[in-house]
Formats: sequence, C-alpha cells, structure tokens
Amino acid sequence: MDTQLLLLRGINVGGRNRVPMADLRALLASLGCEDVSTYVQSGNVVCRAAGPPEVLAGRLGAAITAELGLTVPVVGRTAAEWAATVAANPLCDLDDDPTRLHVTFLAGLPDPERVDALVAEAGALAPEVVAVSGRDVYLHLPSGYHRAKLNQAFLERRLGQVATARNWRTVLALADLAGVGT
Repeated sequence: MDTQLLLLRGINVGGRNRVPMADLRALLASLGCEDVSTYVQSGNVVCRAAGPPEVLAGRLGAAITAELGLTVPVVGRTAAEWAATVAANPLCDLDDDPTRLHVTFLAGLPDPERVDALVAEAGALAPEVVAVSGRDVYLHLPSGYHRAKLNQAFLERRLGQVATARNWRTVLALADLAGVGT
C-alpha cells in the first residue's frame, strides 16, 4: 500500500454537494484504504491504498455517487508525485503569500498543443501568471482566486481535463500530512 492524495472537486463549497468528512473517511475505508485522514472540509484526503491513485479516484467518485447521490470529480496523486509538485513550483519566487499561489491538479495529461495555446493566451491576462508542468498547473493570482480569470473553469475548457485547484498553503499542509513535507 502506498500513500495517496485524493482531491474532490466542489464539495462543501457554498452549501453545495455536502459531504461530511466522517462519511468520506468511511467510504474510503470501505474501499480498502487505511490511515485515512482529511484536511479541512473541502475534500482533501491522504490515505494508504493499493493500486494507482487514478483508479482509486474513479472508485471513490463512483462510491460517492452510489452512496450519497452526488457526482463529484476526484483527482488522485501518489505521495511521490505530490512531493515532485511541491519541489517543482516555478512561481514560488513571485509571492510569499501562499493564498496567491495555487496549483490546479488535472485528472489527465493535457494535449501539448492545448498547453501551448493556454500559455500564449494567458500572457494577455497579466498580472496573473500560469506555468504548466505535466498534470499540474501552477498559478500566481495577485488579486486572489475568486477574481481570477485563470480559474478552474477556464483551465478545464482550455486544457480539456477535469481539474481541481488548491492554494499553496493547502498544498504544503497536505504534503506534511502525507509525510513528504517541504
């Protein structure tokens, strides 16, 4: 069993898609996961599980639909992938406020032509900055995420991938919870 991180998109935000963390932990235990921990109420999970995180993410999404009647996209990463995401952030030098730095985690690898088009288009959105590395989209959003043009919906449309975003403070907290702290 390996340490895995699962990110649920759009739960417990604005009163929508309510998923109590105790129910989420119980669902993961029923899927054979061990040492299940959640961080805050917005669908951040660290657990130990067998198999690829993408498979577990799909199984968890199906279980949430079956048990709770909600359709919730789930993105998964291994602890090693998470550590690599933290270490590779090319935008850390732009701001020391972790609420202005974000990572959008993609469910799959985007087409390189879509990435090139996104990066070209994002140049006109300054002072917002984007950098794409594999399945991770790093963002510097000086006016905050809620005012950002480079938001999740924009990135999903441009890259053709399911995505969910976390601010840098949450990314680092999950790294610590997964034992791959910075």
